[in-house]
Amino acid sequence: MQEPFYHNDKEEMQNLLRKFENLLSGSNQSFLDEESFEKIIDFFDEKDDLNRALEAAEIAVLQYPYSASLLVKKADLLIATRRYTEALDNLEKAEILDNGDIDIYILKTDVFLALDEHEKAVALLEDAIAFFEGDNRIDLLFELADVYDDYEEFDKVFDCLSLILKYDPNNEEALYKICFWADYTGRSEESIRLHQQIVDNFPYNELAWFNLGTAFQTLKLYEKSIDAYKYALVINERFDYAYRNMADAYIRLRKYRDAIESLEKVIELARPEDIIYEAIGHCYDKLKQYAQARFYYKKASHLNTEDSKIYYKIARTYINEQSYAKAIQYLEIAMRTHRIQPEFNLAMGECLSKLGNIKEAVIHFSNVVKARPRGIAGWEALIRCLYQNDFQAEALEQIENARQIAGEKPLFLFYQSAILFAMRKSKEALLVLQKAMEKAPKLVKKFIALNPAILQNQSVVDLIAYYKRKRSF
Repeated sequence: MQEPFYHNDKEEMQNLLRKFENLLSGSNQSFLDEESFEKIIDFFDEKDDLNRALEAAEIAVLQYPYSASLLVKKADLLIATRRYTEALDNLEKAEILDNGDIDIYILKTDVFLALDEHEKAVALLEDAIAFFEGDNRIDLLFELADVYDDYEEFDKVFDCLSLILKYDPNNEEALYKICFWADYTGRSEESIRLHQQIVDNFPYNELAWFNLGTAFQTLKLYEKSIDAYKYALVINERFDYAYRNMADAYIRLRKYRDAIESLEKVIELARPEDIIYEAIGHCYDKLKQYAQARFYYKKASHLNTEDSKIYYKIARTYINEQSYAKAIQYLEIAMRTHRIQPEFNLAMGECLSKLGNIKEAVIHFSNVVKARPRGIAGWEALIRCLYQNDFQAEALEQIENARQIAGEKPLFLFYQSAILFAMRKSKEALLVLQKAMEKAPKLVKKFIALNPAILQNQSVVDLIAYYKRKRSF
């Protein structure tokens, strides 16, 4: 049905181009009005033929020197060809003829920015914003926000967007943008006040409710953020980002079942993403439903085969079920790309130790120590492994190494005491245990975990009881 109109437009354009060529060749019979010149300029511009477009603009301005719109089109082309001074001259002339054309100020801003004259661009836009009203003022405020963004004056970006929303509280572009800038500039409290005012006046503004929720969430006011997201979802039940953020808030509150419900809604509404499946897996993990956690971690791994941490998380679910051989299978996949990752080596060492492969376990624990020599986790695992497998002399040697590299940590004293007890050096062990209890009595649980039977030693029980009484006073 539209073909005749398209055909007529094409014929009209061909006719205009013939007239333009005749004009260039000096034919006296050829005449083009302003509108025709504008169509010819736009035609060449859309074809990315800037030279012909500029040629047409120059002839048009010669024939219609008092046409502001043609001067603006010529200036736009001059900017595209980096002839900034000429562009500015044309814009100055256009402003005299028609100071109500917003494009003049936007193009002038482009020239000043191209010439790295930031202050001039800001001053020009501020004056124009005061002069214009309505949609033009809002367009100029967006332009000013972009200028501030380019020059990394981020607080002023937030100010511009805030001002736009005061003029037009339902402006979607501003609502989308200010959500990011409120968080980036740390102005969440101001964002709350602004969006609270918007929802008071426009209670069905779903984006304002969403932004209110994100601001509360940034300030760790999770209950309030959830309430705001729920209002957004009442207005638009298919608002998947509200479900995403609400799930995160529930996770922060350790309400994992509620989080799972929200994340399942995201899967219904949006295309599958590994991060969503992984988050559901995390929630089931926290609920100690390891088979369910593993199911979703595996779904995540199918969508993102390169993420080694997902395979590590699958392995952890098997470790929690004491299925160490299966855990090793997934740790091996994780370690194909990250061989020296400390967490992976720590878990692998734990599995191998449980399966009695002490030599390999020690190698993996040693890898953790090499990667993080000042961290305690690697040393602790290495010493514990040696102790539990009756390599007492080697365990004491590693304690000395740990002290020299990671520093004097109370945990090392507790482990030293446990080893000395195992070596039947009870008097020395009690003295070391006393030092440990002086420094960090809460860590005694790790000492007991190494060998629960130690509580049959009355001297140990008396010493622990003494420090418990001492702490209670």
